[in-house]
Amino acid sequence: MNLTERDYIILREIDRWRFCLGRHIRIIAGFSGQRACDRRLRLLIEAKLIGRKYVLYGVPGFYSLTHRAKALIGANKRQDKIRFDFIPHDIAVLDTAICFSRKYKIPLKKIITEKQLHSKDGFSIRSHQPDFIFTNGEKKYCVEVELTLKSKERLESNIKSNFLQYDTQIWVVGGSVPKITKILKNSQYENIKIIDGSVLPSV
Repeated sequence: MNLTERDYIILREIDRWRFCLGRHIRIIAGFSGQRACDRRLRLLIEAKLIGRKYVLYGVPGFYSLTHRAKALIGANKRQDKIRFDFIPHDIAVLDTAICFSRKYKIPLKKIITEKQLHSKDGFSIRSHQPDFIFTNGEKKYCVEVELTLKSKERLESNIKSNFLQYDTQIWVVGGSVPKITKILKNSQYENIKIIDGSVLPSV
């Protein structure tokens, strides 16, 4: 199979986000329609560069990289751990990143993912990292997508960590967990912006 630059974009983005849905790849790689995107993905599956898994009822199959693809793009060959209970969250994170890419008019590749941030930690103790970060102008933003309630202590620790590192921390909160919004609004830190996740446009 002769790989195109678009194919390499697909492989690199799947690696950055751990996995992608077909609708994400259509947008990320600039396909004109989902059918054309799906045809190309089938060819990448046949070339043993990506795999498609169905793990949750009602959730479309998601695409992940094979060891062969990781070697091809020079990625860490360690298999990404995909926790079933995190899949809705991870899908929402990529949905949000695409929305923010459009809103702030920045290329998606300029957004730095949680996986990339953790890779910079090396072998040190893994510290908290937001779901993704980006720079707009001279300001650094971090984004947290919260669909379920963490302990108040952990949430407050993450808020403080974000305050120390970023100009603005944006929290995209699921409508079913109003307690998170309450904790954020009562925080002593003033660089917090809260967005109701249900109002974000679908991608």
